[in-house]
Amino acid sequence: MAETEVVVIGAGLAGLSAARRLVAAGREVVLLEARDRVGGRTEHGRVDEATVVELGGQWIGPGQDHMYALVDEFDLTTFPTHDHGASILEVEGRARRMSSNGRVPPLGAAAVVDLARGMARFERLARSVPIEAPWRAPGARAMDGCTLESWIDENFKTRRARAFFRVAVEAVFATEASSLSLLHAGFYAHSGTSWETLLGIEGAAQQDRIVGGSALIAERMAADLGARVHLERPVRRIETSPEGVRVLDRHGGRWDARRVVVALPPTLAGRLEYDPPLPAMRDQLTQRVPAGSVIKLFAVYDEPFWRNEGLTGQALSDRGPVKLTFDNSPPDGRPGILLGFAEGADARLLHRLPAAERREATLAVFARHFGPRARYPAMFLERDWSAEEFTRGCYGGHLGPGVWTAYGDRLRRPCHGLHWAGTETAARWNGYMDGAVASGYRAADEVLQQLG
Repeated sequence: MAETEVVVIGAGLAGLSAARRLVAAGREVVLLEARDRVGGRTEHGRVDEATVVELGGQWIGPGQDHMYALVDEFDLTTFPTHDHGASILEVEGRARRMSSNGRVPPLGAAAVVDLARGMARFERLARSVPIEAPWRAPGARAMDGCTLESWIDENFKTRRARAFFRVAVEAVFATEASSLSLLHAGFYAHSGTSWETLLGIEGAAQQDRIVGGSALIAERMAADLGARVHLERPVRRIETSPEGVRVLDRHGGRWDARRVVVALPPTLAGRLEYDPPLPAMRDQLTQRVPAGSVIKLFAVYDEPFWRNEGLTGQALSDRGPVKLTFDNSPPDGRPGILLGFAEGADARLLHRLPAAERREATLAVFARHFGPRARYPAMFLERDWSAEEFTRGCYGGHLGPGVWTAYGDRLRRPCHGLHWAGTETAARWNGYMDGAVASGYRAADEVLQQLG
């Protein structure tokens, strides 16, 4: 048993940010992490002694000021996502090359006009959603009662425009448009500045990577906290009384505190035991914020051979199981690494396959886009985030129809001495690493105000 002022549950970017802010304010803090590592949804996979791949979150871009501030604080550097050459766009079985600086996808004149009009409508809709309180948007109930899929059907007239937009939705949310509330989709786009920002590279959300990997941020923050961080301590129960809050883990550990920050995705927070039970509305909310389905798949080659052929290594396709591909090579381009994303239904399909069949299905897609040499990598790595016990899906939670207007005001509201953090609670850059950091700062400030 131990006593402290604040217990933070979860050593991802949100929990680490909350803990550091509280410690900086002179508070006693214990940080409990279920895994044997820190970082949450950021994690490194090792190719060799000098090269890592980001198994989880990896990109930062303009406007993500909290992440860039941490990069500077820890004397880290960034490098741009490789974006020189032509990308592959495959729609309705036909692959075309598209210039990396081209803003008009080669879909045919009618589809391009249709896509531009539909995206402009969506951007206007997104700007109408207040990110601090989406349920207060004009026409919020009507938008929240509509799926993004039904909106796509009504606002795009051509098959190719619909196909392109649907693939973009899967790339951003790791789920299908039919699972999303239109209000949530609009909020999310506005939260990340714009839909175009979420999809883009230069000047957008995928602009930069961190030299040495994004998980370095979490590792450096944890190093600052030192012995306050306790790994392999999965919390099972939280008890609240007039005397304070008691946190119990699966191994018999017990911590008494004045306040607790739960820095977990809502779906995981809902799996903990609470005594007394969570308020009904908060508990109902945790049942309604599922995580997306995504598998990251990496093929490692001696060199990025696609660059010699004038290709960026990027591909976007409406044909699975891997619909989105990036060049994920380190700054010096050696080794060459292709990163593929299987998302939504495609991720669930690959999840059911044996590892060897997942590998073959992925390499078949890479070979289709970049030639036969792509079938023969020196190494293959993968991370299925839905299968991770203490994650259960990525990139973040999403809200289906009716959730924002019925439960949205409970997402960040403290209760029973508990405060909620995690990228799902962020107003700006919701679902991104920057949003996770911001949510930790916000939760810490709430705790400081309560502690006085």
